[in-house]
Amino acid sequence: MDFSLSETERDIRDWVRNFVQRELVPLEPEVLRRERAGERGLTKQEQRELQDKARQAGFWGVQTPEEYGGMGLSAVLAALIEIELGRTFVPFRFGGYADNILYHANEEQKQRYLLPTIEGTRKSCFAITEPGAGSDAKNIRTTAHLDGGEWVINGEKTFITGGIDADFAMVFAVTDRDKGADGGVTCFLVDRDMGWTSEPIDIMGEWDRQPAALVFDGVRVPEENVLGEIGGGFALAMQWIGRGRYLLPARALGGCERLVEMGLDYARTRETFGKPIAERQAIQWMIADSAVEIEALRWLVLQAAWQVDQGGDSRHAQSIAKLYGGTRANEIVDRVLQLHGGMGYTRELPIERWYRDLRLLRIFEGTDEIQRRTIARNLLKGHASVRGVLG
Repeated sequence: MDFSLSETERDIRDWVRNFVQRELVPLEPEVLRRERAGERGLTKQEQRELQDKARQAGFWGVQTPEEYGGMGLSAVLAALIEIELGRTFVPFRFGGYADNILYHANEEQKQRYLLPTIEGTRKSCFAITEPGAGSDAKNIRTTAHLDGGEWVINGEKTFITGGIDADFAMVFAVTDRDKGADGGVTCFLVDRDMGWTSEPIDIMGEWDRQPAALVFDGVRVPEENVLGEIGGGFALAMQWIGRGRYLLPARALGGCERLVEMGLDYARTRETFGKPIAERQAIQWMIADSAVEIEALRWLVLQAAWQVDQGGDSRHAQSIAKLYGGTRANEIVDRVLQLHGGMGYTRELPIERWYRDLRLLRIFEGTDEIQRRTIARNLLKGHASVRGVLG
């Protein structure tokens, strides 16, 4: 059993680590200043310039297949990259990416939607969540009916990440109420200029996470804009939702590493009653508990990614990693804030920023409660074992 990184894995990890330290970390003070002023941490132009700089070094489309100009990297490498990106709160992601379900597009749709999205000239959003259909995605109420060669969509979507900037949406609507999720939901590629509107939803997080409410009021969509098969939308939606849950706790893991390092530095220099607080048992326990949880999360994330690379069903492992990552990351950032005392509660340090950001991990792309439900069902039905992959 070999837990070491290959030379290629180490080289790519180190390149990303250097990129983060050289290009992103220096931006942190300005990002904090802008966000305190209610502005975007990075402008679209700045984000694109950073992506282009990485592209010049050959870093483009981390998991995008090579045939589409990407790097086609493994799930383990993708997880290692997310860990490094998570070590800064600067809202950055590498370019050359498109939602996985867009690869189900036909050739004409790929030219109009997939390839421009990979290149960055178009921006998509995934529109399934509704006011009454969040964790229960089968409860979709948005409808689409065929009228003279066009589908007419009516309904509302909510908490749609990227919905403010997107110029097209992957919209899931009921096309056969009797069949429901079992063949009655269809996915449509809907351009913004077809008539849908969006409004931002104010949240406790920052601009890069700001969701939107989308309204479809008699929006007419050509028949050729059906993504995949009519009635096959729910399967596509589940494929999108489960595309990489291990990447969410991976980025949180990087943030936890950085936060605990900040806590270590502060504990060594902050004195109370004539001694550094690092010598206080209460502080040492905070540090020790956080280190143990970080190490456990690291292997949960990498094991889930490894299972993806082996071609097996990693959904159980991903649910475990996401559940553990969400709960532990929130405990760790809370400890680090407590360790810093009053300074941790200020907006002069980025701890409260991470505090708000990490809280989302317990909600989006499957709440803690949904993950627990999934894990328990897998065990009770015999689809998984508490003995894990070793049997």
